[in-house]
Amino acid sequence: METRSGRGDEPVANTIGNMDGLLQAARDVGPIRVAVVHPCDEISLRGALDAYEAGLIKPILVAPRARLNAVATSIGADLTGFDVHDVPHSHAAAVYGVTLASANRVDALMKGSLHTDELMAAVMRSAAGLLTERRISHCYLMQTPFYPRLLLITDAAINIAPDLGEKADIVRNAIDLAHMLGVARPRVAILAAVETVNPQMRSTIDAAALCKMADRGQIVGADLDGPLAFDNAISLEASRIKGITSLVAGRADILVVPDIESGNMLAKQLEYLGEAKSAAIVLGARIPIILTSRADSSETRIASAALAVLAVHARR
Repeated sequence: METRSGRGDEPVANTIGNMDGLLQAARDVGPIRVAVVHPCDEISLRGALDAYEAGLIKPILVAPRARLNAVATSIGADLTGFDVHDVPHSHAAAVYGVTLASANRVDALMKGSLHTDELMAAVMRSAAGLLTERRISHCYLMQTPFYPRLLLITDAAINIAPDLGEKADIVRNAIDLAHMLGVARPRVAILAAVETVNPQMRSTIDAAALCKMADRGQIVGADLDGPLAFDNAISLEASRIKGITSLVAGRADILVVPDIESGNMLAKQLEYLGEAKSAAIVLGARIPIILTSRADSSETRIASAALAVLAVHARR
């Protein structure tokens, strides 16, 4: 199957080909315990409760009880029977949620109505015990009607300007997630503005180095190619016109961006202009972190919870 403008070819024969398949796969393996950190607005609380009703999570709500109850009342939600931990403010909620994770009382964290850096600062404390040998990184999972397979975009939320070593871990985390989604041999496109190595452009040098790392077995489980411009990564037609012969070009499963700005803009352009459905997760810590934007819909939060379910069960 070839989509508009020659994007992709046939859909990858993977276990999970779309968001509906993602939700079903997560339901099949069963819910996980999730500390929902400071769900003190309508969308974050509703998202957590919707994920609970979908059979994906067993929520542990960490928030100022009075604010939480006020939000619940405003949306007509009954929190009777839910495990609620009363804390004074959002910073305390982040610290307490991480404490629950460190003590193995929860399997994952879910961001509520607090800033990303507030939650991640608590996660990144070495005393919290959640760090691993891997760099922590963020992955978007996106499904657009204009491309025949799910796309992973990384890193668009955590690493601002990653160096080569950090990019290697970003790639490894994304490959692991693709494997969880059933893609046995994901195709990884290392993006830049051009498809040739230019000494003036660090992104092209890093892309070439990452591909050589894969050749030498330092990155495994996937096919890498880069530098590739975005059109060459997702359009067979564009890659043919430019004479690019590659296992990855025109059919990428994973798009690795040069920095947080390009990744964030790419993901949001796909969502708002490309009609893409999305989910988001942070990997590289001892537990997955469901890290959505405060503007994300309940559907995105549910899909992100499903990603965390698969990540937890894959580790088990």
